[in-house]
Amino acid sequence: MIATKRQTLKTLALASTSMLAGVHGTARAAYPDRPIKMLIAYSAGGATDVMARAMAPFIEKYLGGGARLVIENRTGAGGGIGFTQLAAAPADGYTIGFINTPNVLTIPIERKSPFHWENFDLIGNVVDDPGNFSVLADSPVRTLDQLAAYAKSRPGQVTVGTTGVGSDDHLAMLYFERIAGVKMNHVPFKGAADVRAATLGRQIDVAAVNIGEAMQAIKGGSPFRNLGQMSQTRTDIAPDVPTFKEQGYNIEMSSLRGIAAPKGLPADVRERLVKAVEQTCTDPEFLKIAAGLFTQMRYLGPTPYRTLLRDTEAGFKQLWNEMPWGDK
Repeated sequence: MIATKRQTLKTLALASTSMLAGVHGTARAAYPDRPIKMLIAYSAGGATDVMARAMAPFIEKYLGGGARLVIENRTGAGGGIGFTQLAAAPADGYTIGFINTPNVLTIPIERKSPFHWENFDLIGNVVDDPGNFSVLADSPVRTLDQLAAYAKSRPGQVTVGTTGVGSDDHLAMLYFERIAGVKMNHVPFKGAADVRAATLGRQIDVAAVNIGEAMQAIKGGSPFRNLGQMSQTRTDIAPDVPTFKEQGYNIEMSSLRGIAAPKGLPADVRERLVKAVEQTCTDPEFLKIAAGLFTQMRYLGPTPYRTLLRDTEAGFKQLWNEMPWGDK
């Protein structure tokens, strides 16, 4: 009788353990069961922020299960603060964020950094936005040659606003200085929105902002003149803006903007995020919104995105040896 009673209790205990495991398994399968934080390493109103807010409802739709994304801007250090927080977050799928090249690649090259692009699980690249120089519409500068002449007549005085040291904007300025034989004054900001505001306030002479960002600003009423886009050929979003190459300045530079998460996501969570981003990037309604934002879309899945980051990093390491870009 006692043995039978003990055997019954043991059976009940095993059944209870099995039930608990089932409950926990169901909870894991219910991802996402709380809001997902999306970190943006640049200021609100910039191109990355605008794109994140445009994508969020579609990612929520394709994740399903009542998913909700909450955008958080963590600015500073040319994106380094936001990238660091993203890399250090728990790898549970409840913190994702945008990583931007070249900054996510150049920061660890130029200084000791708590993050590296290999610290992330890559979800997918979304945007490829070529660089551009803009001035106010009433500026006497109308072409890159005129900018070069203007800078030569004012050594070290022409101010250029960028999104930080080692950004695509900053590297483009350094390339232009080298080709044109001029010296300009670098002014870093926390994001493109701040660069645009400083230009409108006549605090800086030149806004080094991506062409998509510049076209958004012009559509919104900002009196900007785009001097040139740094794409191989003219983009569909700015067909009337000549490239740097057309004007005799062999500069190609762009900002890739992709979505990543801390390294070590559960495989099923990673798969759902990858699929949701891919579906968003092919959704006709979203693509219509992106076109209205002058966004140069370029979706890459995790594998080709990883290859591109690896190859681009190698190029920037070589560039650092030839032309260190850190502000002195």
